[in-house]
Amino acid sequence: MLTAPLPADTATGPATTRVEAVMRDIRQRIENRSLCAGKRLPSIRSQAESLGVSRSTVVEAYGRLTAEGLIESRPGSGFYVGHQLTPFSLAETQPGLPPDSDPVWVTRQSLLADEASLKPGCGWLPAAWMPEQDIRRALRTLSRRPLAPLTGYGTPQGLPELRQLLSHRLGERGIPAAPAQIMLTESGTQAVDLLCRFLLQPGDTVLVDDPCYFSFQAMLRAHRADVVSVPYTPHGPDLPALQDCLLRHRPRLYITNAALHNPTGASLRPDIAHKVLLLAAQYDLTIIEDDVFADFEHRPAPRLAALDGLQRVIYVGSFSKTLSASVRVGHIATRPDWIRQLVDLKLATAFESGHFSAELLHTLLGSGSYLRHMNGLRARLADAMGIALERLQTLGIRPWHRPDSGMFLWCTLPHGLDAATLAHHALERHRMVLAPGNAFSLSQSAAGFMRVNAAQSLDPAIYVALEQSMEACARRQA
Repeated sequence: MLTAPLPADTATGPATTRVEAVMRDIRQRIENRSLCAGKRLPSIRSQAESLGVSRSTVVEAYGRLTAEGLIESRPGSGFYVGHQLTPFSLAETQPGLPPDSDPVWVTRQSLLADEASLKPGCGWLPAAWMPEQDIRRALRTLSRRPLAPLTGYGTPQGLPELRQLLSHRLGERGIPAAPAQIMLTESGTQAVDLLCRFLLQPGDTVLVDDPCYFSFQAMLRAHRADVVSVPYTPHGPDLPALQDCLLRHRPRLYITNAALHNPTGASLRPDIAHKVLLLAAQYDLTIIEDDVFADFEHRPAPRLAALDGLQRVIYVGSFSKTLSASVRVGHIATRPDWIRQLVDLKLATAFESGHFSAELLHTLLGSGSYLRHMNGLRARLADAMGIALERLQTLGIRPWHRPDSGMFLWCTLPHGLDAATLAHHALERHRMVLAPGNAFSLSQSAAGFMRVNAAQSLDPAIYVALEQSMEACARRQA
């Protein structure tokens, strides 16, 4: 609750203003869930003392809130938060955005699209590119084991054998993470969500890149965080802008991709990575490094977690993008003392992180089939990237940056063409899902950009539909 005396408002009267201020504070705390249903409110006497107001002011505020049904009076016990709460609405946390620029719009449209739809804007590989036969063989292997992991729970921190293997893989990237410093999760998304639960309180400030992966924005809004952004360049965050943001906003947390940045495909340059860590130390900033695209790289870029040694950088990985969206295994690597607390939080909120998927992933990684799959996949992606770049440029769509690897292209549209308008037309007329730039931009400064998934952009029909939509939108905007 409020802990300082409330100021008087001479225009409307001190008493009325103080009653409304008490009511407003209680409403806000109920909305952001810091006061949950059934929670007992401070007594009238203690509330009045803490706010420096009269008891009659608190009586009046509690009485009005009771009449609204927001709180309830229990004779002889006090006042409690009512149980008829309005469900949280993610859309209401950032009103005014057009649907095509909302952070969850691209995901929703991509998941709803049927097999016949064109999806150059989605964020995953085609199903035909995934190692289906390898997965089937691994499933048969698991089913023949004397104690097949088909029905039981796993250990709280996750399958020890898989954590040992992940520790070795991270060590190859220069990240010093012992198995005891690794916790398995259901996915990279769940890993970031758990870390937000662990590190944030409602109202904390969090820094993201601009542009950034749109799910970061949506997740942080769900956690009631105050989100600010820093412009991203082809080599990492804009350092002067980053320092200014740290000085003005003092964010608690920074969520970023150091390599194969989503949506731009850029990777962090070593000198910029070093300066980012110096600024993080200066301003006591914790960094979540989301590295779910790591295995797409031909040559590993610098990792913040490797340079930092997992002191203030928390590393997140996953195999959903490279192996299977249905084999849900992510992982967190961080300080040992934080791992213990994160395990407790996972048990409280998810109980277990998918023992069967962990066993399946361990089988695939240990057999060598995953390595063979990734070698072929990287070559296939390189070919797709070249084809997509050539076809896009014939339409006047230019890459903002040419990635060394991965599947994403961050593209600039011809002058004056609005990506959200284009996405709406393409979906309505051609059943084609595009990813407009402002869905990734907190500052809404990317109206002339869109993200293109090269792996999903090989069908010539995409470019016919794109050209027709561009021509239609240009005529409409003329």
